[in-house]
Amino acid sequence: MRFRISPAPVLIFALGAAGCGKAPSQQMQMPPPQVGVVTVKAQAVPLTRDLVGRLYPTRSADVRARVAGVLQKRVYTEGTDVKQGQLLFQIDPAPFKAALDAQLANLAAAKATNTNNHVAAERARSIADKGLLSKTDLDNALAAERTAAAAVQQAQANVEAARINLGYASVTAPIAGRAGQQQVTEGALVGQGTATLLTRVEQIDPIYVYFSQAVDELDALRREQADGHVALEGTDKAKVEIVLPNGRAYAHAGTLDFSDTQVDAATGAVELRGILPNPDHQLLPGMYVNVRVTLGQIKHAFLIPQIALLRDPAGAYVFVVGADGKTAAKHVVTDGEQGADFVVTSGLADGDQVIVSGVQFVHPGAPAKAVPWKPAQTTTPASKAH
Repeated sequence: MRFRISPAPVLIFALGAAGCGKAPSQQMQMPPPQVGVVTVKAQAVPLTRDLVGRLYPTRSADVRARVAGVLQKRVYTEGTDVKQGQLLFQIDPAPFKAALDAQLANLAAAKATNTNNHVAAERARSIADKGLLSKTDLDNALAAERTAAAAVQQAQANVEAARINLGYASVTAPIAGRAGQQQVTEGALVGQGTATLLTRVEQIDPIYVYFSQAVDELDALRREQADGHVALEGTDKAKVEIVLPNGRAYAHAGTLDFSDTQVDAATGAVELRGILPNPDHQLLPGMYVNVRVTLGQIKHAFLIPQIALLRDPAGAYVFVVGADGKTAAKHVVTDGEQGADFVVTSGLADGDQVIVSGVQFVHPGAPAKAVPWKPAQTTTPASKAH
């Protein structure tokens, strides 16, 4: 007996097998990843450089003993601000006062002698006019008068010198500023042979910050200015800002007021100097600080969030979403930072959608869904719900 197989079950099985073969490919199709982007546009941005500098006083003066004597006392408080002409030290004035009194006595004697000789010369002139005095005697009387007058001038000069030395016994501040530590104790003999250093006064408001920049970089900036890519400020307009050693930004900005005309042969750099206000005396000479100097403007640049920048052996690059919705990598050239952004000088074009978030899901040439990127909001303790 023969059995026949109906074609219907075979057809149903074949159709089912065909349907099962298509299901896996349909299940593998995933939607494109969503990425946060910023649309960039060229703009003029400040041309800044971050350097390391050191603070120096704008004026510094040594306070020295200008006459020999015994130091009696220190009048000022060490480390405090003093005014120009303020008394700082007192040298024993007694010897200088005695010397002044002696010179005053000599001046009085010289004036008396001059008066007597003047009277004698006048008498000699009147007698000579009558022919009762010889020419020699008249000449001697006139010579004595002139000698006595010169002696008065000499005595006056000696009095002035003695008065100056007495004034030097009171040692005053040559400039206004902060007076430093006392270098000589009371009772010491000072000014004997050399002008003994007593202390130092430094003016620190305003204050200088010195720093250096490589001459190659300065030349490159000048070439870019000649090409029209950047606009450099004048020396007196360049802005100088500093960051304190504790990482905090200093509240007062200054200006660049000096650029050396020579290159340091040892470092290949040019020395620059900025001047900053220091009303609270927060800045002290000798401190090392980070300096940010704004030299001018970059005329055509882009600002992108720092987290958007990636690096590979070829350099810095970013991912962008093109008009076709597909991603691509673009290598860029950066020129410093501005806040939380990098300054990009080349490699991008107006309207580029730079990927900031979701970069880990991006594959070059693959599609991606671009949505506007929003920075993460920082939550402070005061804003948290209790």
